[in-house]
Amino acid sequence: MRLAYMCGKKTCHWRSSYGFPYTMQMFYCHAEARLRVRYAETDQMGVVYHANYLVWFEVGRVELMRELGLEYKLLERDFGCMIAVVEAKARYRSPARYDDEIAVRTSLAAMRGSVLKIVYQVARVSDDALLCEGETMHVVVDRAMKKRLLPAPYAEAFGELLRQKPHQV
Repeated sequence: MRLAYMCGKKTCHWRSSYGFPYTMQMFYCHAEARLRVRYAETDQMGVVYHANYLVWFEVGRVELMRELGLEYKLLERDFGCMIAVVEAKARYRSPARYDDEIAVRTSLAAMRGSVLKIVYQVARVSDDALLCEGETMHVVVDRAMKKRLLPAPYAEAFGELLRQKPHQV
């Protein structure tokens, strides 16, 4: 199975998406970050250690905010709130190896109150092979770890993003 992928005007094809292994799905990408696998990120088998994908998901989240003209550090500094990860899922499809260039494609899937769902696909750039797909659930909290609403500029930008795009993840 192949997966249609859209990021801006670019279209390419991937294997089926997380949670829907035998059906065609559209993954609409809001942000893409490119990285090169470092030697320190690989394990004894010569492949990327699984926990590094969660770090790369964070890179994708930060890039998503940058694409919207928002900065995570200002969310903490100016508004006194953070976006805490409360759940993370990853499905590994194919190994990444040292010096592979990878693309972390990130999309906001849902937002309700103080809860956000963000989805990811990690692909090797050279052959567009799907390496990993996953999702994270987040709760917006203050410095005392009490749930709170996302500040207006962030909520408005995320809301507009969700209204603009087709999403079938």
